[in-house]
Order: sequence, then structure tokens, then C-alpha cells
Amino acid sequence: MPSTLSPPSPEADEPALPATGGHHSPRLLRATATVGGFTLLSRILGFVRDILLARYFGAGPVMDAFFVSFKIPNFFRRMFAEGAFSQAFVPVLGEVHTHHGLDASRRLIAQASGTLGLVLMGLSLLGILFAPYLIDLFAPGFSHDPATHRLATHLLRLTFPYLFFIALTALAGGAFNVHSHFAVPAATPILLNLSLIAATLWLSKAFAVPVDALGIGVLAAGVLQFLFQLPFLGRLHLLSWPRWAWSNESVQQIIHLMLPALFGASVMQINLLVDTAIASFLNPGSVSWLYYSDRLMEFPLGVFAIALGTVILPSLTRAHARRSREEFSRLLDVSMRLILLVACPAALGLGILAGPLIVTLFRYGAFTGFDARMSAASLMAYALGLLGFTAVKVLAPGFYSRKNTKTPVRIAVLAIIANLLLNAAIVIPWVIAGWPAPHAGLALSTSLAALLNAGLLGRALRRDQHWNPEGGWKTLILRVAIALAVMAIPLLLLESSLGRWLAWPALDRIGHLAFLIGLGGALYVLTLWILGLGPRSLFRMLDTVRDGSRTAA
Repeated sequence: MPSTLSPPSPEADEPALPATGGHHSPRLLRATATVGGFTLLSRILGFVRDILLARYFGAGPVMDAFFVSFKIPNFFRRMFAEGAFSQAFVPVLGEVHTHHGLDASRRLIAQASGTLGLVLMGLSLLGILFAPYLIDLFAPGFSHDPATHRLATHLLRLTFPYLFFIALTALAGGAFNVHSHFAVPAATPILLNLSLIAATLWLSKAFAVPVDALGIGVLAAGVLQFLFQLPFLGRLHLLSWPRWAWSNESVQQIIHLMLPALFGASVMQINLLVDTAIASFLNPGSVSWLYYSDRLMEFPLGVFAIALGTVILPSLTRAHARRSREEFSRLLDVSMRLILLVACPAALGLGILAGPLIVTLFRYGAFTGFDARMSAASLMAYALGLLGFTAVKVLAPGFYSRKNTKTPVRIAVLAIIANLLLNAAIVIPWVIAGWPAPHAGLALSTSLAALLNAGLLGRALRRDQHWNPEGGWKTLILRVAIALAVMAIPLLLLESSLGRWLAWPALDRIGHLAFLIGLGGALYVLTLWILGLGPRSLFRMLDTVRDGSRTAA
């Protein structure tokens, strides 16, 4: 594929702060809102799913086995599909679409799907065949409990083919994003939650081992998500028969970019799986406690940060293709300001309200009060790293959009090593001391590693002058700090003891929690407004972005 780039866009020379009220609407905000809106709906259904899982199955060896069997194909999905493949596929497809048009885009999609599909089919078969060894690798502690090991192996053989279908779904999602159609891939994950809800409520009654229904629900969700996207690809004239094209130059370019990005795009998942492996040696239920707290931590991460990262990657790719370094830096700068504004109050709220959140959402049926306390401990630890988790979703595309995969890989390796060292330094002493929640040390280590990862990525972008922070950062940080203090004080004063939350009926919990969340959010927003950061300032910030989402084919 020719590497010649188009000349810089005239927009690159325009002032950084255009007049507000003109025709330059904040496309980045609209696209992020679209992705975030569907992701919000998916997360809400995900909470319904997890509430039902906690109620029907609780937190113990059976759910530990299921969560491990679900995490393994999800790990490969996020590495091969949504992680490394998307980070490599979107820039190459974006360049092909910009310089060669729709027909070339359709050919590349067919070639990439045929090549990736065949590779993933082989990988899925290997996963089914070597399922016991994968359980040994990802949950070595299960070897001391043969019944849990057998159940996890059986469930993994049901769930592993999910990888094949969901990876092709992620490929289609990348094609949608390059063509600035964000709604369909954002809505697709809803089907996973609906499938698992149906499996829990109805399908589980048909099995002698009810948890088998969850494995089948995962596989069914992969098939449904893949089929759901095909008609929409057809409407965009991007659908054609997959074909093997390993030697194609563009496919080889994707593979070349993808291989090092396997670590760079998935460092968080690697750290979480390391946590799972270590947790399998800890108290029974540790894997489940980490899962439920991780689900709450991922709510703000998925609704905003992943949505923003999804939208910003093709935008950065176009800015780089147009050789508009000013626009590239501006996109990163505005996105990081938005991350700061959203992630900080979310992290503070999760930390203060960890116990009430876990109790209100999950303390029903088989999920005990002890399970709630243990899950709350790891949620508080995860909350410390939320700013790092969210920042990585914006900073990493700053490298992948320029087809630079080596730098984030080096940084990711450092973060993984740091996570391992922190696990040893924190968890082992807690186990020796007999602290009842050593799994929270795993969450704390992961959070600190995420902050390190984000800090090193940001420093590298600034060093290479791809991100030149504009003025006003010190004032913004001061305003956010004041707003966080105003938000935190009443939450700390009004929050009741966890024992009272456990004693309250469900409606009282929901009402009290809704009041605290509403109060905290209102105080944060109102304080920022009083300090001069109201809606107009926010839109003026967003209006500095030239998204370029409608470039000519």
C-alpha cells in the first residue's frame, strides 16, 4: 500500500479557539455521547446481569470457575480483537479509506476478516483442546481443588469459541468507527448482557448443573453479536466474502503493527489476569470478589473513557494523515481535560461509597454480607487507579494512530513488571499478617501499575511533542480539587456504617444511595460552575477540536 500522505488540511492553520456559536459543532462530544449512551445502557444491563448472578449463584468456587472460564476468552478477545487488532486495523483502514476510497476499504475488510477469521478458528480449536492446561496457567490455585478445576475446564470449552465470533465483531466495529458510524458497535455489547440474563433466569433451570447455562449464554452472545452487525455493514457497502490474504501488503502491515501491540493494548487485562491467577491461591471467593468490584470500577471506564478512546483513535489517525500536529495535540489535550473532569469524581465516589454500592447492587440471595465486605475492600483499591485506567484509553491511541506500537509496548512491559513486584510487596505481607482481604492488595497493585502506565505514556507523548498541553491546566486542576473537596465532605458525613446498609431493605438502600450519588454529583458540578467551568466553558473547550470525521473518500 503506498505510504504517501495527503497534504495538510487548511484547518491545521486555523486558530486554536474559533468563535463559538458557529458551524463547527463539537463532533467529538456528539460521537462520544453516542458511544457513551449505548455503553451506559449496556452497563446498566450488565449490572442487572451481575445482580442476578450474585443472587442466583453467589460468590464461591462455582462462580470462581465460571469467571475464570469467561475471563480467558475475554482476555484473548481484548488482546487480539479490541486491543491489538483494533489499534492496528483502524489506522491502516483509515489511511486506505482516505487515500483510495470505498472499494479499497471493502477489499481490505474482506482480506482482514478472512485472514483473522481463519487464524482465530484455529486458536479456538486449540483453546478447546488444551482447556485444562489454560486453567492451570490462568488459575493455578484450582489445581488444589479438583472439582473446581474440572468445572472450570468444562465451562472454558463452552466459552472459548466466543473468541472467534466476538473478534470478527470487533473487526466490523473498527470498520464502522473509521466510517464515523459509532452507534452499531456501541450497541452490540448489549446482546451479551441480554443473553446472560436469559441464561440465568430461564436456561439455568433446564440443566442439572445450572452454571452450564452461563457458558452456553456466552457462546450464544458471540454468535448474536456477529450476526447483528452484518446487515449494517451491508448498508454501508462494506460487506463482502472474507478471503485469505496473508501476503497482502496492507494485511501484513496490520500484522506488523499488531504483534507488539498485543502487550501495549492489553496491559490492564494482563494485570487483571495476573490478579486472577494469584487470587486462585487465596480464600475461596477471591476471584468473584475481584470480579464484582472490577465491574463497578469499569462502569465509568466503559461509559466515558472507552467511548472517548474509541472515537479519538480514527480522529487522531486522520489528523496524523493530514500532517496536522497542532490538531493532533489539541485532540489529546482536550480529551485529557475531559478525563480529569470525569474520572476524578468517579474515583472519589467509588472509594467513599464502595460498601453501599456493593451492598445495594449485589447483597441479595446467595451473595452474603461477608462477600459484600470483601468486594468493597477491593473496589476501594481499584478506585485509586481509575484516573490511570481512563487516561490510558486516550493516551495509547496517541501512539497507535501514528503506527507507533513499540513505545507503548515498552511502557506496558514496565507496568506489568511493576504490577508483579507490587503484588509480591503488598499481598505476601498481608497474607502473612493474616489480614482477611489480601485480594484487595491485588487490586491496589493493579491500580498503581495503571497510574504508572498512564504517567509514562503521557511523558513520552510530551517528550516527542505530540502532546503539547495548552494553558490553563493548573487552574483546571485547582478547580477540580476544590470541587472534589466540596463533594467529599457531605458524603463522608452522611454515609452510614456498612452494618446499617446490610440491615436496610432493598428500597431503603436504593433510595439512600441515589440521594448520596445525586448530592455528590450536584455539588461537584455546581462548584465547578461557580468556579467558572460551566457548560459554555466546556463547549468552548470542545470547540477547539477539529474532529475531521467527514473527510472526503
